[in-house]
Amino acid sequence: MKIIPYGKQYIDKNDILSVSRALKSDKITSGLEVQKFEKKISNYLGCKYSVTCSNGTSALFMAMKAANVSNGDIVIMPSITFVASYNVATILGARVYLADVDPESGQMTPQNIKNCCKKFNLKNIKAIIVMYHSGYPQNAENFKKLKKIFKSTIIEDACHALGAKYQVKDKKFKIGSCKHADISTFSLHPLKTITTGEGGIITTNSKSIYDKLILLRSHGIQRNTKKHWEYDVFYNSLNFRLTDIQCALGISQLSKIDKFVYKRKKISKIYDEHLSLIDQIKIFKCKKNYLSSYHLYVIKVKKANIKEKLIKYMLKNKIFLQYHYIPIYEFKVFKNKKIFKNSKYFYQSAISLPIYYELSFKKQMYVIKKIKDFFKFI
Repeated sequence: MKIIPYGKQYIDKNDILSVSRALKSDKITSGLEVQKFEKKISNYLGCKYSVTCSNGTSALFMAMKAANVSNGDIVIMPSITFVASYNVATILGARVYLADVDPESGQMTPQNIKNCCKKFNLKNIKAIIVMYHSGYPQNAENFKKLKKIFKSTIIEDACHALGAKYQVKDKKFKIGSCKHADISTFSLHPLKTITTGEGGIITTNSKSIYDKLILLRSHGIQRNTKKHWEYDVFYNSLNFRLTDIQCALGISQLSKIDKFVYKRKKISKIYDEHLSLIDQIKIFKCKKNYLSSYHLYVIKVKKANIKEKLIKYMLKNKIFLQYHYIPIYEFKVFKNKKIFKNSKYFYQSAISLPIYYELSFKKQMYVIKKIKDFFKFI
């Protein structure tokens, strides 16, 4: 039996045909497929503007740069997140302050942000990076309220959350609609909801931010529309463009996104039914009337010392589990080694199980059986 991964892309014949057609077109970069994909993303999410880019990290870079994050500015982000957010902010010269997270979801809440600001006496915050761990949405309206208090740009790191929805009163919004955020960023890595191989998306409802993102995507260059051979450089940036080949794949993948999310939800429910019966495991469920993208399925073991044992045991049985994530303060690059209580608990207890579109019922039941077998002897 092959190893069961924790995540995997799904590519069908339509995806291959879309890429093949793009390869035969006159332009394979900066062409019509890019424009089509961006328009379809905007329509799907309900935002005004979408900008494609090379990956989720470049999306974060462009978003922070568009928010004018620069030397000495204060940026707040969760201590449980992928290191890309921290690297981008520090490369731009920002002073990064980590906020602790909710111990159950692993997400930074508005209260965590307030606690961070109170603790370090922070007032003027340039940007707050909200991360939707595992694809579980929060009420983004609560973060928008912080914008007024701290005069901040709210940037959603929604790399896990394409396809997720949250509710404000009687209305539902998709993460990335930017109804309660200034900018949202997504990843199109093969393990995400949809993929372009590598890729990213930035969304906004601000015309000024959109105009800046367009320039940032291509070296900060603006060309002379009357003399195409002339151009000027307005911002220090790099080449973050996504090709038409990748965008053609993205268009085909986006047409299947509801099917992808539904299958992930189905897999999650099966895990819930079986694993909730194991005393040594805690599971986290999405809020009522909210829809997760179910990017990850995370369990928490109640005894921290058995996490590594479980991962090794499952690997022996050809099942690959994963950590999401090592806290930022654990890395050598982070200077303030203060440990956050909730983040430490989440890191020591949380494990990501296999979840992807092609995960069969038979394979999932094998994963569940092996987890049950492991806990019989603990």
